[in-house]
Amino acid sequence: MPRLSCEDTEPLLSSTHIEEDEEQASSRKKLSYEEAVEKAGFGLFHWLLLVVCGWANASDAVEILCVSFLLPTARCDLQLSSADMGILTASIFLGMMVGGCVWGFLADRRGRRSILVVSLAVNGTFGAVASLAPTFWLFLLLRFFSGVGVGGSIPVIFSYFSEFQPCLRRGAMISALAAFWMAGNILAAGVAWLVIPRTSLNADWGWLEFKSWRLFVVLCSIPSLSSALIFRLFMLESPKFLMEAGREMEALSVFQKIYKLNNRGATKPFPASGLMIRPKDDEVKNRPSHSGLRLQRFTSQLKQALVPLKQLFVRPLASRSVVLLIIFFCISFGYYGLWMWFPELFKRAEDGGSPCANMSRAQNTENENCYPVKTAVYMEGFITAASNLPGNIFTILLMDRIGGKILLSISLLVSGVSVFIIYVVKTKTQSLIVSCVFSGVSVISWNALDVVGTELYPTQLRSSALGVLTGVGRVAAIMGNVVFGQLVDSSCAVPLMMVCVLLLAGGLAALCLPQTKQTQLT
Repeated sequence: MPRLSCEDTEPLLSSTHIEEDEEQASSRKKLSYEEAVEKAGFGLFHWLLLVVCGWANASDAVEILCVSFLLPTARCDLQLSSADMGILTASIFLGMMVGGCVWGFLADRRGRRSILVVSLAVNGTFGAVASLAPTFWLFLLLRFFSGVGVGGSIPVIFSYFSEFQPCLRRGAMISALAAFWMAGNILAAGVAWLVIPRTSLNADWGWLEFKSWRLFVVLCSIPSLSSALIFRLFMLESPKFLMEAGREMEALSVFQKIYKLNNRGATKPFPASGLMIRPKDDEVKNRPSHSGLRLQRFTSQLKQALVPLKQLFVRPLASRSVVLLIIFFCISFGYYGLWMWFPELFKRAEDGGSPCANMSRAQNTENENCYPVKTAVYMEGFITAASNLPGNIFTILLMDRIGGKILLSISLLVSGVSVFIIYVVKTKTQSLIVSCVFSGVSVISWNALDVVGTELYPTQLRSSALGVLTGVGRVAAIMGNVVFGQLVDSSCAVPLMMVCVLLLAGGLAALCLPQTKQTQLT
């Protein structure tokens, strides 16, 4: 079945000169999902949705990146070697890998909104409790469980958000949502800059010396917990999910509320009496009838959970799934492997030169005193985070004109080149400038990947697909952080060149994806 573009339906949906009898007939007919989205209009609801979902996306960024900012000081209090720091930064990605597969499946079966509430709450709760961990291994375990929550909210939030958007605006709006990752990055860097260097915030509780970096960990959990509360109290379920689940009246009610909020001065109701629901396959026809047969029920549920995974690798989805797996692996290993170590690399370059230039100094960092905290390290992290802004603006303006495929490929190739330059620079200033270039360009890759990944899969597989893809990305992120931790002291060039090669490979692989510019969701 050919994919329809937005222009294929625009004349039908955008006509404003309709006779009165045609309006009455329209109000009596049933609308398809795309028609209902267009009829509901675009306005206040969508901007409020962007803010709420954006805050949730920012909260995930804060929770992931907060570990990188506390490493320069927490490594002394927790007695961490470089290898330990690699394991610690990898722990949240291990949790995200587990959470991505589990939450993605549940979101396609139970609904987007409820899963978002639970996953965000798990993220924030374990993130906050981690601030009280007195030992490295307990801190590591709690960061893992925080990652389980993050792994659910990231893929589900994009599925949820995209299913409210008209197709002509979907690319730009998803790019705007992805831009909130930059906001979370800047927020984490800014709070670290304000809080961690201030030793006056330290407190001695007897059983635990609560230092400023622990307060920073607590503050980083607030966005996730507040997002969970907002979704629980105020947000609607995805109408696309409700239609796929056969819940016509609930979906119609959602569209009516959207229409009312977007057309506050309108006197006419939402112009439809119903929605066109596709016949739903009875997936539970063979479910065991006796509640006592727990093993059979478990087997049945396990088979249902594996169905979406099998469908991802069946034509016509197989080729795009393989290419996206390669891209997710390459960008996750490269971006997270390098980004999570930026504050530590900046610290090692504080006395001048590039991060890899003075290996004898690098090998002795474990024995250095972490206090007094070097404020410049956090200032440089903040500048690097803020350099995401041009890339986000560029993506929002050009996504619907150029398309995600081209932006993804070009930005990955440029990111790979910038990583190579990080290795060859000679001064601290040059290192900071090139790091900012990498930050600004790599964010274009992530934004484009968010759009492409959302539009390449049908509704019943979207969250599961993104969960699997991000799960693979988490494996790559774990490997990247472990590799950096093991080699940053002895062979700094090796992980940097690995990042360079993988980003270039991902950019070339992106050319094999189908074009999705202004494509309708299926």
